Amino acid sequence: MASLFESHLLTVLVFLPSAAAALLLLFPERRSREAKIFAIGASIVELALALPLWSRFDTSSGAFQFVERTSWIPALGISYTLGIDGISLLLILLTVVLTPVSLLFSLTHVEKSARAFSIAFLVLETGINGTLAALDLALFYVFWEVMLVPMYFIIGIWGGARRIYAAMKFFLFTMAGSLLMFLAILYLAVRHRAATGQWSFLLADLATLTYPSMAVQTVLFLAFALAFAIKVPVFPLHTWLPDAHTEAPTAGSIMLAGVLLKLGVYGYLRFALPLFPDAALRFAPWVGVLGVVGVVYGAFVAYAQKDMKRLVAYSSVSHLGLVVIGIGAFTSTALTGSVLQMINHGLSTGALFLLVGVLYERTHTREIADYGGIAGVVPVTTGLFLVATFSSIGLPGLNGFVGEFLILLGTWTSDHRWWAVAAATGVILSAIYMLSLVQRVFWNPITREENRRLPEIRASELVAAGTLIALMIWIGARPNDVLDRIRPSVEEVRRSVAAHKVVATSSRPSRALRLRRGQAPRGISPEGAGARP
Repeated sequence: MASLFESHLLTVLVFLPSAAAALLLLFPERRSREAKIFAIGASIVELALALPLWSRFDTSSGAFQFVERTSWIPALGISYTLGIDGISLLLILLTVVLTPVSLLFSLTHVEKSARAFSIAFLVLETGINGTLAALDLALFYVFWEVMLVPMYFIIGIWGGARRIYAAMKFFLFTMAGSLLMFLAILYLAVRHRAATGQWSFLLADLATLTYPSMAVQTVLFLAFALAFAIKVPVFPLHTWLPDAHTEAPTAGSIMLAGVLLKLGVYGYLRFALPLFPDAALRFAPWVGVLGVVGVVYGAFVAYAQKDMKRLVAYSSVSHLGLVVIGIGAFTSTALTGSVLQMINHGLSTGALFLLVGVLYERTHTREIADYGGIAGVVPVTTGLFLVATFSSIGLPGLNGFVGEFLILLGTWTSDHRWWAVAAATGVILSAIYMLSLVQRVFWNPITREENRRLPEIRASELVAAGTLIALMIWIGARPNDVLDRIRPSVEEVRRSVAAHKVVATSSRPSRALRLRRGQAPRGISPEGAGARP
């Protein structure tokens, strides 16, 4: 029985939340509190079942583990294939942590259609976990689209005053990019059939394809890259994010910032790089430049915000720009730091959105000018906010420092040192706007007399925030526990494209095609073509 469970563990983790959501349909609408408690319980069970992924993961291998495969639509070669490496492992664990945290916060704050709210969150968890575990591109696309629907309703039904506008903007941006990616996936499957006589959507099969020209590969790469860039979001495709964050309920913002934004970077690493290595390497400098712009632009715009939630939203544009810089640098250290920083950002920004929600639920305002001097009124909330802020700005001893240091170090050793200088500037700016926020909200003179009687954080909110704070401290103190699971997978990604690095400076498509067939140019071995330590 135990071996059967282990062999289908990913399937259980993907579909257990949806099964719990189906059971919630049996709850009468008037029993909203019971429905919320049931959803929290189901998400905690999901978290407990995910722990074996961590303990039984082989840290010496970059190959996919816990693999499950069965035929789904044989006529088209579509299979139900799941598997994880160190990158997807950590994002799945982040998802199963943030889901109960979000639902626990909502226990005392969501009253309208609470059962439907819980169902939406559980279906969202299925979509995210499925996206992270899918190794068949058709299956990946199904989960990618499933994920979009519950978040659209979470923003559109339980959001703020402009929730319909924000939800539609989120939906249209994401859907536009997704449709282009879908067309590219179809092209890959058709080309595989033309080359082999068989249909297949498996990543492992499609990664072996050659292309008639560099132009074709570039168009396909851009179709994938655009879908992932919108999801990150990369400047200038970020405009949907501040509106979505501002209007989403607090729990929605936690999941949006904590996990959904990371799926763009994950998709780029998992699919765009191995499928289109030549084009990805040619466009790597542009990726890095867009990351630099995002870091600096996001920081300056964040500093100008008067709304706490909008400030944290723009800080995400800046922090994820740093992650994109690490991807563009493409050194082992920078890539490892980028993956770790995705986890760090999910924890710190998720905690910041949660604590902003704690203050908003008591004052019904997010305007920074409406606060001040509340550190003595709500000392526990203040302490938690400080730790989350220190993590966000990369204070040594907390998780954010490790990720930022690795990205800066890895970028400095790449061919684009000036990116590291720009990234360091963004890190300094993040300290300025975040510490300014803390000063104005918690220590400036009180601007509203009612804030002198502000209630302290509730027990359920404290457990939710405390969980994230504990993880920040743990990763800051023992980063190798996480890095040991990331490094082999990062090296596997690099190995899949390292032999093609020389093509990035070549304008002859025939040379690229020879490399794809394992025929290295004269004087360069396939194993070491352009590889950089």
